[in-house]
Formats: sequence, structure tokens, C-alpha cells
Amino acid sequence: MNAATPSSDPVDPADRNGTFRSESLEHALAAQDAAAVAFALRHDVVVVPKLVLPIDPTDAPSTGGPDDGALPDEGDQVRVFGRENTDKRILLLFSSDETYAAMVPDDPNRQVMLYDALSLRAFLEAHLDVIEQVFFDIAGPHTMAANPDDLLKALG
Repeated sequence: MNAATPSSDPVDPADRNGTFRSESLEHALAAQDAAAVAFALRHDVVVVPKLVLPIDPTDAPSTGGPDDGALPDEGDQVRVFGRENTDKRILLLFSSDETYAAMVPDDPNRQVMLYDALSLRAFLEAHLDVIEQVFFDIAGPHTMAANPDDLLKALG
């Protein structure tokens, strides 16, 4: 298992050979081992769905190319999911881009970002009042769930 040391620097996909995957998280989920999941989140990355807003054709053309999956730029937002008639949200995290694709196979504009432990912690702290549950690889084959408060504790 090759675990990267967490830092405050963004995770550069180029440093990961263009992959959007955490093998350590995949193995931990396959083993259904909560301690190993916490370790993977502290020392590797997690794939986070990116909110993609509809493009207004009257807007100026983008100056950049397709999303490279890096940690979010200042304006990037995490895509969260919710139940109707409630203000509570569910955060879905994935071990790879492929496991996210399995959940939304017909989404033509599916994009992801990589979060390290510090980024995930900051997101959870900022939105703890609305996140009621966190699921990992919800489309399977090794789904796990965590309470947001417990996940924050696990991140250290």
C-alpha cells in the first residue's frame, strides 16, 4: 500500500499518474474495515463528485479545458445529494472515478475532484449542520456509511 503523506498542498492528479483512485480506500472498503477506511482517508485521497452547473450559452466561453479533476478551484463546489422535503444532505465519497460513474452512468457531464484529509475535514466542518450521513462507494460493491461527526474524529 502506497500512502501519501497528507499536506496542506492540493493533490495534483499529475502526481498520481492521472488516476482518480485510492487503492488504499478500495482495499479498506472491500475488507469492510472502518479503521482502515479512516487510515486511507488520513493518508491518501478520496474522489469527490463535483457540482456541475448548467452552462448558459450566453456566458462567455471558458478559458480552460475540461476539468482535470484536481482539488477544487476557488469556485468549485462539492455535489451533495438530498431527500425531498428536507434540508439535510448526504455526502457521497468514492474510492475511484469508476465507482462514481457506476452510480450516475447516464450523467453526460460527470466530474470529480480529489480531496485529501485536510480538504475533506474543512468541507465537513463547514457543512456539518446539513450533512446527515456520508456514504462510500454507494453503488457498490463494498458500500460503507459513516456519521459525519465520527468521520471528523477519524480524520484527526
